[in-house]
Amino acid sequence: MRKFNVAVVGATGAVGEELFRVMEAYDFPINNLIPLASAKSAGNKVEYKNKDYTVLQLTETVFEENEVDIAFFSAGGSISEKFAKYAVEAGAVVIDNTSHFRMNPNVPLVVPEVNPEDIGKWKETGIIANPNCSTIQMVLSLKPLDELYGIKRVDVSTYQAVSGAGKLGMEELVKQMQAFFAFKLDDAKKEAFAHQIALNVIPQIDVPQPNGFTKEEMKMINETQKIMHKQMQIAATCVRVPVLRSHSETITVTFEDGVEVDVEKTREALDNFENVEVIDDLENNQYPMPIISTDTDTTFVGRIRKDNYCDNVLHYFNVADQVRVGAATNSVRIALKWIEMESHI
Repeated sequence: MRKFNVAVVGATGAVGEELFRVMEAYDFPINNLIPLASAKSAGNKVEYKNKDYTVLQLTETVFEENEVDIAFFSAGGSISEKFAKYAVEAGAVVIDNTSHFRMNPNVPLVVPEVNPEDIGKWKETGIIANPNCSTIQMVLSLKPLDELYGIKRVDVSTYQAVSGAGKLGMEELVKQMQAFFAFKLDDAKKEAFAHQIALNVIPQIDVPQPNGFTKEEMKMINETQKIMHKQMQIAATCVRVPVLRSHSETITVTFEDGVEVDVEKTREALDNFENVEVIDDLENNQYPMPIISTDTDTTFVGRIRKDNYCDNVLHYFNVADQVRVGAATNSVRIALKWIEMESHI
């Protein structure tokens, strides 16, 4: 198999660090690894397969100078907006982890298990967008259900871990919990979140929109419709919870009129779908939880049950590690699928 020169923009961030772990786990075909970051982080070392690589400064010419074939971007939308074009001009395919390109009609937005055929559109811009973390784990469970019954509407509430706000979010939760046990919680800093996150839940993620939803909620709505090529009705409520890692979602799906949900068929369809696993034994306290999904590449589904009043309505609980499944792992899977598709051309 051909090996590739791979750049990681944002190499010292949480997703960048996870990308290295996932690429190693998947034995990614790397010829040369080029970690990239700001001038502040340049010169630091990152480890990959027991070898140290020096972090280079992200510049307009670094992609061409290093003959980059694949460039993962995970350093924020403004960085992708400014530098992705230089990677494309140097001949690389850009796999962008930010929200900047997601709703660009010329940029494919991809979850490889759900819409791999869209990867072929990458040549229009040289860019493939990675969806929002909450969207990825949701569509992984929605796709087999849509194939089974045809989805009409989705209502989702998320329980999103603090790591969704990066390292600062995780540090803030830990420090606030330490302050709580020291009886100094009132003095703890609130920087990553507008309110205390320790022992609390915050029903707002991202900025308000004119329609009363938040930007995070609208990402889930718009991205799901784009990925699934279906203008289904979707409503989302996104909530930050004091969990370090892995997002959870309560999902209610309304299927087409006339459908009668069969729970066993639903479980089977979900469990047979790629990278989805059903854990659903309520009597024995078995169901998905963040402590189960963290550090895995699987989306877990459980609490599957038919609605009490409508035969065409299903409820379930969905959990995945949003740093892996929702960012790094999906990016790597996109790249591997791109390599597979390009090798057949």
